Amino acid sequence: MTDTVARLRSGKMVFETMVDLEGAMKFRRGDAISVMEVIRDVAIYTDQKKGMRAGKGELINVFGTDDFYKIAEHIVKKGQIEVTQEFRDEKFEARKKQVIDFLAKNAVDSRTNRPYTPDILEKAIREAGVNIQDKPVDKQIGDIITRVGKIIPLRIETKKIKIRIPAMYTGKTYGMIQDYKEKEEWLSNGDLEAVLNIPVGLLMDFYDKINSATHGAVLTEK
Repeated sequence: MTDTVARLRSGKMVFETMVDLEGAMKFRRGDAISVMEVIRDVAIYTDQKKGMRAGKGELINVFGTDDFYKIAEHIVKKGQIEVTQEFRDEKFEARKKQVIDFLAKNAVDSRTNRPYTPDILEKAIREAGVNIQDKPVDKQIGDIITRVGKIIPLRIETKKIKIRIPAMYTGKTYGMIQDYKEKEEWLSNGDLEAVLNIPVGLLMDFYDKINSATHGAVLTEK
C-alpha cells in the first residue's frame, strides 16, 4: 500500500486528505470498493503537510456538509490524486507485460509462422519507440502491431465473425466494433450487421463485453 494525498480545489480554497493510492484509483474507476477502504486519515486539511485542518464552516460552505466520509468521497472522485513515480513505473511495467504476453500468444513471424519469444518482442517494442499507454490492451494493440511490424515481420492470428446487433443496442456498441470491422450493413429495421476480424486472443473478451452490453441479444456467426 502507498499512501498519498487526494486534493480538491474550489476557488481559492484547497481541501486535502490522505488516501491509499491503489484504492483511490480503483474507487475513481467505479470498482467495488468503499471509501472506508480508501481513506488513510480522519480529517480534511487545507494544507496536509502543515497539518492545517479545514474549518467546519469552510467544509459546509463548499461541500454542503461537514461529514468526513462524504467529503472524502467527493475529493477522491472529483479531485486530483498525487501519483508517485514508483506507482507510474509499476503500472507501465504491468501494462507492458500485458502487451508482450498478448503478442507472444497471438503473433507469429509472417515468414515462418513461428511465434516470437517475449525477449524478441520486448526488444522490437523498444526499437519501434512504442508508447505503451495506461489503457486496456485491446484499445492500443492495433497501433502497437503496426509499429512493431516495421521492426520485425509480424502477423496476428485472427478470427473472422459476423454479428447482428439489435437496433436498440447499436448506439451503445458501435464503438466496440470499430477496431475490428471489415464491413457493415444497416438493415431496414435498424439492426446492424457487421463482419469483424478479431485477434484470437481478444475474442472471448470481446464476446463478454458485447453480450454484456446487449444483455445477450447480439447474434454471432463464426
